[in-house]
Amino acid sequence: MSADPVEHTRAEARRAQILCAAAECFRSSGFHGASIAQISKAAGMSAGHIYHYFENKEAIIAAIVARDLENLLTLTAEIRSARNVQEAMLERVAEGVDDNLNPWMAGLKLEIVAEASRNPRVAEIVRSADRACRDSLTLTLRDMRRAAGHEDDDATIAAMVEVLAAMFEGLLSRSIRNPDLDRTAVMRRFQGAVRDLLNQTP
Repeated sequence: MSADPVEHTRAEARRAQILCAAAECFRSSGFHGASIAQISKAAGMSAGHIYHYFENKEAIIAAIVARDLENLLTLTAEIRSARNVQEAMLERVAEGVDDNLNPWMAGLKLEIVAEASRNPRVAEIVRSADRACRDSLTLTLRDMRRAAGHEDDDATIAAMVEVLAAMFEGLLSRSIRNPDLDRTAVMRRFQGAVRDLLNQTP
């Protein structure tokens, strides 16, 4: 018998409610400072209800990371399906810059990475998602470069992927260190830098 669609929708809404509350708690109090009791209070439900959906705080982090990964995989799939893949990627640069310069989002992502540096289970969650993201971006870049007449080896594509990741992830730190930076100017320079990277010869 299939699950009740109304019940499924309600469960998904509850999960989203918990993730939203947990994200705010992790960002403001840190992974260790944010207790299940604090998360349950922020979510407006009992701790028992939290445990009904998530075994522990690491499971909550896994769900937050999975949600971000799904968004990134959807983005790269949309770019690959565009008529002009390079221009589609460049058009999305502004969105990526804006997202990564969001101090709230930066605080959450940096906290998760910090926890990954000391917690092997969270590290595997983060690294697994990163591998999936790199694989999708690798496919996108290889298709785009081949369409432009380049035949790159694996090392070249991998290096390009790492440079792109470092550029965008670096914005997370900059949003905290210099919240008053000129986003428009940074976005414009980013588009130029990404265009130069995508058109480099091996």
